[in-house]
Amino acid sequence: MLSQLFILSSKGDRLLHRDFRGEPSEPGTDVAELFYRGVTALPGDQAPVFMALGGLHFVHVRHSGLYFVATAAAEASPFTLVEFLNRLVALLRDFCGPLSEKNVGGNFALVSELLEEMLDYGYIQSTAPEVLRSLTQSPPVSSPPFSLLDLGSIGLFGADTQRSKVAPGSAATRPLGAARGEQGEELFVDVLERLTVVLSPNGTPLKVDVQGEMRLKCYIPNCRELRLGLSEEFCVGKAELRGYGTQVRVDDVSFHPCVNLEEFETHRVLRVTPPQGEVTLMRYQLLDDVPTPLPFRLYPHMEWDPMGR
Repeated sequence: MLSQLFILSSKGDRLLHRDFRGEPSEPGTDVAELFYRGVTALPGDQAPVFMALGGLHFVHVRHSGLYFVATAAAEASPFTLVEFLNRLVALLRDFCGPLSEKNVGGNFALVSELLEEMLDYGYIQSTAPEVLRSLTQSPPVSSPPFSLLDLGSIGLFGADTQRSKVAPGSAATRPLGAARGEQGEELFVDVLERLTVVLSPNGTPLKVDVQGEMRLKCYIPNCRELRLGLSEEFCVGKAELRGYGTQVRVDDVSFHPCVNLEEFETHRVLRVTPPQGEVTLMRYQLLDDVPTPLPFRLYPHMEWDPMGR
């Protein structure tokens, strides 16, 4: 159960605040200001997710420079609150577009409607995009929705080319509600990877980690089932060998509950029944033994300053 919920900018400006229980605090203390003073007083980005300040229990996550904060009773499940805040962030991306102070502030009415439908007296009711979309009425405030018919035919250096069928990079980040009243049915699949490397003084890699995820954003209402085929040479773990070419290997992989793995072992096919909005279909990790060379090399160089210490 949540007592209060608010969104703050990186400068402490309050973008939204909801009080569900009238939770008491110290006299003359603003709850949002109390949290911001506490989180900025800590060195760097070392603020813990859970904090006790002024007799209140705070839970927060930070995305795109914004603080999403909830206060709750001491006996409330902290993991449930963190999961709810992360789910709220994903829903705001789906309904309002990219997270930013301007975008959240411009969609104040829509965000307020979402919270009213998601929470009842501080209790979580629903976080399903298809349910919330049917209950909200405020349209998202954003750039005009993308349409393939709006693509121009001007090519590189002004040359006339055949009409492109490739959506721009910003198409997948537009609000989910922007498609209301239209017949557009689109899917966007993104593969994101994070490369972490520890190098020795001579530039030799000492530790290499690759963490990746496959994200799918669905604009198809009542989507039944999708089939996504991975490379047949995709293998999990060093002991598994598949195919005859260069292997695509990961050490660990996990899938979203909406993924059916009946054909994964035999044909490397993912059968997906996606909800509307964005979902992370697969997460994977590769440790140390990266099969290809790194895309960069670093050569450290040091000079001693005689006037320094």
